[in-house]
Amino acid sequence: MSTPSETKPKEPIASRWNDQLAAGMSEPELLLYRSNLLGSDLRITNFGGGNTSAKIMMEDPLSGGQVEVLWVKGSGGDLGSIKLDGFSTLYMDKLNALKGRYRGLELEDEMVAYLPHCTFNLNPRAASIDTPLHAYIARKHVDHMHPDSVIAIAACKNSEAITQRVFEGELGWLPWQRPGYDLGLKLEKLSQEQPNLKGIILEGHGLFTWGDDAKSCYETTLQMIKRAEDWLNANIKQPVFGGQKYQPLPAEERAAVAARLMPLLRGKISKTEYKLGHFDDSDAVLEFVGSADLGPLALLGTSCPDHFLRTKIRPMVLDFDPTAPDRDKFVDKLVAGLDDGLEAYRADYTAYYERSKRDNSPKIRDANPIIYLIPGVGMLSFAKDKATARIAGEFYVNAINVMRGANGVDTYVGLPEQEAFDIEYWLLEEAKLQRMPKPKSLGGRIALVTGGAGGIGQAVARQMLQEGACVMLTDIDAEALEQAKADLVKVGGKDSVAIVQANITSEQEVAAIFGSTALRFGGVDILVSNAGIASAAPLDETTLDIWKRNQDILVTGYFLASRAAFQMLKQQGLGGSMVFVGSKNGLVASAGASAYCTAKAAELHLARCVALEGAEFGIRVNVVNPDAVIRGSRIWDGKWKEERAASNKIGTDDVEEFYRKRSMLKRSVLPEDIAEAVYFLASDKAGKSTGNVLNVDAGNAAAFTR
Repeated sequence: MSTPSETKPKEPIASRWNDQLAAGMSEPELLLYRSNLLGSDLRITNFGGGNTSAKIMMEDPLSGGQVEVLWVKGSGGDLGSIKLDGFSTLYMDKLNALKGRYRGLELEDEMVAYLPHCTFNLNPRAASIDTPLHAYIARKHVDHMHPDSVIAIAACKNSEAITQRVFEGELGWLPWQRPGYDLGLKLEKLSQEQPNLKGIILEGHGLFTWGDDAKSCYETTLQMIKRAEDWLNANIKQPVFGGQKYQPLPAEERAAVAARLMPLLRGKISKTEYKLGHFDDSDAVLEFVGSADLGPLALLGTSCPDHFLRTKIRPMVLDFDPTAPDRDKFVDKLVAGLDDGLEAYRADYTAYYERSKRDNSPKIRDANPIIYLIPGVGMLSFAKDKATARIAGEFYVNAINVMRGANGVDTYVGLPEQEAFDIEYWLLEEAKLQRMPKPKSLGGRIALVTGGAGGIGQAVARQMLQEGACVMLTDIDAEALEQAKADLVKVGGKDSVAIVQANITSEQEVAAIFGSTALRFGGVDILVSNAGIASAAPLDETTLDIWKRNQDILVTGYFLASRAAFQMLKQQGLGGSMVFVGSKNGLVASAGASAYCTAKAAELHLARCVALEGAEFGIRVNVVNPDAVIRGSRIWDGKWKEERAASNKIGTDDVEEFYRKRSMLKRSVLPEDIAEAVYFLASDKAGKSTGNVLNVDAGNAAAFTR
């Protein structure tokens, strides 16, 4: 099993501004160009984090005159991928007029409701809470970034003095304050009182920089980040984090431990909402989880609001000794202690909520951890979808980098607990959560599709992705599998699609398939057994090799996959679904295909047996029986088509028409038809169905189930 960890770029931060490319751009396009450059480097700002803005003179659609308009990243956008429609646009004169409506810090949240009244040109993009922070800084172009190096300085106990030492008066400093209208006014005051400043560090939070044009603003941002990086590297004390207590396990062993733990954890934290997992064993993570100071530093929590909103205020550290002589027994001990560890974390989180809640605080949210740290192994993160789980892990890596830098030159200071709570349970943040779209029908589910590179396999995967599931495809054909992945990423995105090349007739390779699925997504909820072949020959010409090949793939392969799925589903304790893609031939014998028909009949009976054993665990098993799915089929592209044409005494070009006319409904059966049936049986729509057979064959009286 390979680990899915991603590392940040190692080359020094340097300007990538292209004067030739920028020469023909409008002011809004220059803002977009600058934003994409900044957001494409995770050392500069996190996914979804940071803001950029520009104050631009534009023609007022009402008066026809020139007015100053604030273009600022809208609520919920990401700088790396933002387009022009991701920016809010607001009249600056109306934003300035809002100062007369401000009634003080205790009531500043009400100012958010005024922002839509400042909208320029009926722009539907909602303005973010950071809008006043950009509007009132007395400069045309403003960047607000969350670089690890600057937050490390911002999170030092002596942050103000270090800021002065590093930036020599070029950056100002403001004490911690929750983002909002009042902080915008403080930024305005400081930028006016000290006109020579190039920016401001916000304690525990991040960096503001500015300029008179887009390029100078961008390059000032990079200069300040590089200066912080260089100073930290030159002054950091060694060893960091109190030195290493544990060395990392070898990569394959790290992956094996994570793959074993993830389905167990996922099952324990997904009782009310399905969670998806991510594993990270990058160098930064391994250094931190193996350090002597892991325990006390993890308890301090994160500093930057962007970090803990994604990760909770602190992680859960799992009790694991990678140096134990009998590691398997120690993993068993860790597994046995998961319930107690999770219960202790939930109790601690509930106590934090009770200590900190206000009269109008939202109800307590999910008390389970998001981040799990394992000495010698790495970090697990779980969230309601794969992208959010991955991004949560990335944010905690940012927090690790901040702690590394701050503790290396001074003393790291986490955000005070009450301040952390007031942001986590901020009513404006709650309102944003309430506006989130409801999950799709398979949101949070993990589907494994065997034979995933074929026509039916890809159609099933596409349907699952469209309904919100993550999909692991497996197939023996590596080249076709890669092409299927490339096509399906366009449907579900890179986070939701993964592949593993394997032979389902091999017990070891099937185990590797499920290990890879656990490591990539956290477990499995749906198995679609679809891998198949087809062969035809008169009985007296059916060789033992033909017989064994059909049995190996269509019976043994289905047995191995269903057994592995059954084991993982039982571990998770969340129920689950298996759907076998069978065949009309499992119910109706065909002359000249004894090996194939017998194997398909065995497949059908296997499904019924698994359904009997799975019922008490909430594991449902059903069968979809296709017939003559020719379009997009790799089976029908091969010898099978010639064999069936010969058996029916027709030409190969006439096969599809022959089967269409043979059906009762006189219709062709397509891969998408099978996918719809598989989705139905796998989903909660069929939550009370198990041991059933659904024919999708355009009608074949001989195949009616009895």
